Amino acid sequence: MSTLDAAPTALIVHAHPEPHSFNAAQMATAAQALRDAGYKVDVLDLYAEAWAPVLAREEFAPLDGPFKPQAEQMRAVKDGTLDDAVKDHLERLLAADLLVLSFPMWWFSLPAILKGWIDRVFVMGGLFGGEHGFFDTAALAGKRAVLLFTTGGSSETFQPDGAFGSLDHFLFHIHRGMLEFVGYEVLEPVITYGPAHLSDEDRAAALEAVQKSVTLTAAAAAPAAR
Repeated sequence: MSTLDAAPTALIVHAHPEPHSFNAAQMATAAQALRDAGYKVDVLDLYAEAWAPVLAREEFAPLDGPFKPQAEQMRAVKDGTLDDAVKDHLERLLAADLLVLSFPMWWFSLPAILKGWIDRVFVMGGLFGGEHGFFDTAALAGKRAVLLFTTGGSSETFQPDGAFGSLDHFLFHIHRGMLEFVGYEVLEPVITYGPAHLSDEDRAAALEAVQKSVTLTAAAAAPAAR
């Protein structure tokens, strides 16, 4: 099979501590929708892997002087000394056509374990900076990314005149400052609002809506659609 005929790959990075949560069911629904659309799906479950979120000097070769994380990332890329877990996740990230970040919105942002995954795996010198640029010249330019998440509040609370204000304000630092920064084209997020307050029937309907939304995302993210 030629490269052009190969199935596209989606990497789902999932960050919820409860495997029986609605959020986990939402991730599983999205994964199946991607498979049904012809994707090869790779799932990283950060809690199940006991992912260490802290970017620390201990994961790098010994150094004298102050610890400068991005300088050490660039040195590790150049010397081939990246931490084994980081190297594995980075290779899986680079191999994927579509990145899906699956998480519950906590404090209007990412859970710490997922932010720590970005701190450690969005490696300077590997994805951006150095021989790579930023934004449309970074290593992941031409690929797509999408947020798949749940909220505590209802959709009404995230309207411009709602209790929290526009959801776009909370997503900007993720969309622009993380995903677009390393080259991704960011697709419309897939969101279930306030699943803890829904009936079982409404949760089932919400999962059906996720399946439909992810199917559309899969079509938009497929290499043939570019």
